[in-house]
Amino acid sequence: MDISRPAAATPAPSPDPAATVAASPADERLAQVLARSRSGQMQLPELLDTANQLHATGMAEASAQLYESWIAATDSPLRHIACFNWGTVLGTLKRPVEAERAYRHAIELQPEFAQAYLNLGHQLEQQGRNEEALAAWREVAEKGTGLQNAGPEAPQLRLHAINNMARLLEMLKRYDESEPLMRLSLELKGDQSDVMQHYVHIRQKQCAWPVYQTMGKVSHNQLLCATSLLATLSASDDPALQLMTAQRFVHEKVVKYSETPYHRLAVAANKPREGRIKVGYLSGDLCMHAVGLLSAELYELHNRDKFEVFAFSWSREDGTPLRARLKAAMDHYIPIGHLDDKTAARLIAASGIDVLVDLQGLTSGARPNILAYRPAPIQVGYLGLPATSALPGVDWIIADRFVMQPEYLPYCSEKPIYLPHCYQVSDRTRPIGAEPTRAQYGIPEDAFLFCSFNNNHKIGEETFAAWMRILGEVENSVLWLLADNPWAQKNLQAEAERHGIDAKRLIFAPRVSPADYLARFRLPDLVLDTFPYNAGTTASDCLWVGTPILTRSGRTYISRMAGSLLHAVGLPDLVTYSLDDYVKLAVQIGKNPARARSYKRFLREEGRNSPLFDLPTIVRDLENEFERLALDARADGQL
Repeated sequence: MDISRPAAATPAPSPDPAATVAASPADERLAQVLARSRSGQMQLPELLDTANQLHATGMAEASAQLYESWIAATDSPLRHIACFNWGTVLGTLKRPVEAERAYRHAIELQPEFAQAYLNLGHQLEQQGRNEEALAAWREVAEKGTGLQNAGPEAPQLRLHAINNMARLLEMLKRYDESEPLMRLSLELKGDQSDVMQHYVHIRQKQCAWPVYQTMGKVSHNQLLCATSLLATLSASDDPALQLMTAQRFVHEKVVKYSETPYHRLAVAANKPREGRIKVGYLSGDLCMHAVGLLSAELYELHNRDKFEVFAFSWSREDGTPLRARLKAAMDHYIPIGHLDDKTAARLIAASGIDVLVDLQGLTSGARPNILAYRPAPIQVGYLGLPATSALPGVDWIIADRFVMQPEYLPYCSEKPIYLPHCYQVSDRTRPIGAEPTRAQYGIPEDAFLFCSFNNNHKIGEETFAAWMRILGEVENSVLWLLADNPWAQKNLQAEAERHGIDAKRLIFAPRVSPADYLARFRLPDLVLDTFPYNAGTTASDCLWVGTPILTRSGRTYISRMAGSLLHAVGLPDLVTYSLDDYVKLAVQIGKNPARARSYKRFLREEGRNSPLFDLPTIVRDLENEFERLALDARADGQL
């Protein structure tokens, strides 16, 4: 059983039967069927067949109405089956309150009905009633309700309950409850790649090492092969492994669409077109998210004389000023969260988009199937996934010559669009809060303050061991880290003690507002980057505020992000290429605080005038590439 919630099929919109009475013989037939259902003469098999036919022909509302009328009029010992099916139809109609009522009715009629408990949990979760959803699944997973009568389906029903409990608990950041359930699931049935994927990543989030801890019949190789691309980026700097991981996802999850290189889904709009170039941004992260924080000014700076800017978005309405700003920056903000992938692709094609920029890649919440339908002639990956996606619908990736060196290109399915200085855009208008004091965060005034505010899942065992070597050699130094979750904090403290470092030398910072988070970067003497998953937005933030970051660059795009930023800002000497050199330079700077102050002075005097933060020029460079590609496509008759 997939650890993620099973996606319900999205039926085609259907007319309200009551609004089209006598409009056709089919409507007359429906009226007869409803009358028969109320007569008490319709048997369950006839009900199921008729309801399924209605649903299959796009009349889900009529199907739900048929079930409701039959249940109300029929005193049958099998009514619980009709109630269950009624709930299923209501679920596909996205009416969770009514679906909940149907499933509860089924359970009242048949208390030992495992499937009803499972589906009830999903409907409760959709309403945000998480504890009640967990309780519904526990009925099956822990109490075994209904399993004795489920026959050969019993093990799979229990796994369904266990996996959804684990998934929801992980979403709620209750990792200590979620991970044991994943282990139990894999001990019961080892060949569940989706469960293994979440198991590996939840251990990364907790800094639980070794990350690849086997159990039951699950081998290290199975865990490695099941690892998500995001988790792989933290685990390995091997470009071949990253490509393999992306290809596996594409093979298993992405639709196979053979019409290449370009197929306009909106056939009626398939005529040559002139005028402004239409750029569409595809994302579910145009909100309080790293992508939204970095890219807001990009959309505002687009040259409207040449470009018309669209967003095709399924981003959450988080109520933040950033969210409002991102929407206002678009010429056309088009929500597509309610559309299935192919319908969304049709909409993008019908909008006449020349260049479609995917800001998501294969990260959480991505919709790669939209790109697989190729709704635009030029489809480009940017920001959201600093790695190859292996998506057949994405032919280009925005980069620079540092993050995508020649040796890396054979491991990328995309061709690079090289920007002259740095691949990354950043927002120069981001507000910075009041400067805090060291005492405010419990940091010794006279200590050399190393810092890393990267997400905990980016901290690997090798990197942390290097940090402990650095603390061991730099007297009176401390390390300031993000307190992402209590289990990571506990594990890191224990690991520090194992390396002979007093755990009190690790100081953990709580999450704060973006403005206060930026202000905190004024306090560290030196930021230490993670490897192989470098800082991206975090590196931009600390350099913008004026604090240096020491990085280690490797073989992959993601392991060279911070190095790219340091070259563009004028501090290439803070880029190292081996673990020993990384440790050696950190120790040298830690023992010579004046050197750290010199870097800070340079950044605060020169950094914001560097190519890294010359956003108007970066946007013009980006537009030049978009224009070149779009005009070539028009000349080739693709538009």
